[in-house]
Amino acid sequence: MNLQETVLMQLRDLILRGEFAPGQRLAEQQLAERLGASRTPVRAALVTLEQECLVQVNETGGYLVRQFTPREVADAIAVRGHLEGMAARLVAEHGVSRQLQMDLQACLEEGDHLLGADVLTYESYAGYAAMNDRFHSLVLQASGNSALCRAVSLNDKLPFAPASATLPMQSNQTHDHEWMRYAHRQHHMLFDALKRGEGARAQALAIEHTEVAQMNMRQALEQREGRSEQLPALRLVVGR
Repeated sequence: MNLQETVLMQLRDLILRGEFAPGQRLAEQQLAERLGASRTPVRAALVTLEQECLVQVNETGGYLVRQFTPREVADAIAVRGHLEGMAARLVAEHGVSRQLQMDLQACLEEGDHLLGADVLTYESYAGYAAMNDRFHSLVLQASGNSALCRAVSLNDKLPFAPASATLPMQSNQTHDHEWMRYAHRQHHMLFDALKRGEGARAQALAIEHTEVAQMNMRQALEQREGRSEQLPALRLVVGR
């Protein structure tokens, strides 16, 4: 798996878990040493994190951790669910081409293989994330709706909105692995609905699919509450 993708997953995980304070400067060399990587994949990952609004560039060109709220994340994930639901309905109604069927099937088989391991490494998560992004992108592009594609692209620039941004990360808790398996079973069910031309069912499945992302976010925030008091990268706001 591409080292840049692995580093990106690790940095997302650290930000989500509150390892960095809002406004904290992220130095490439220090991050490279912490992650056991060179500065090149770290630099590329930081560029992606800026595009996802997880970090921001200061006046000197350095990267700072951006502060945002759980409500922002939940709203962005909900919007993605409805946009992807529309895409899935359109694909089911238009019909699945032979090429699309083969491409989606390849994604499903790759996901089955990656999740078949007893223990998932960062490389496994990065591999699954790449597959997951590809699966979602295939459905979106097959919708044939350019405005819808632009809307998803714009929404992906919000914190933790992209399809793979809230995957459960390197954890000893078995339920994280089970949630990923459940999410992948939803991929299988969506694929079945698309092939059968069941537009309403495909739309409902795509929307329901984002609840896994919402659950992962809620779990991450609950785990943060038990940590010693530090300035978090994601502030818990009462009533939001």
